[in-house]
Amino acid sequence: MAIEITDANFEELVNKSDKPVMLDFWAAWCGPCLAIGPIVEEISKEYEGKALIGKVDVDNNPAVSQAFGIRNIPTILFFKNGEIVDKQVGAASKSTFTKKLDAQLA
Repeated sequence: MAIEITDANFEELVNKSDKPVMLDFWAAWCGPCLAIGPIVEEISKEYEGKALIGKVDVDNNPAVSQAFGIRNIPTILFFKNGEIVDKQVGAASKSTFTKKLDAQLA
């Protein structure tokens, strides 16, 4: 299951992660966000132990969302060693997300 990332735990879980991180910035009222939700959950199961897959509710975590200039959702950010290394704005296919994640595992 994707981990809930909040303003409070972002530093600990994302910036200090020794694994690549994929973060889904979303909101409950966003149709495209709900459409890719099951894909994000599938990826979290498939990459368990290899990468951290998280979700950030933009309505409840404004500090993290503002820090990365999130203006459109869904936005998926990919981190490695606490740095953004890739991103996807808007809904996309599972293979789009896994290719970006696999590039960080190589």
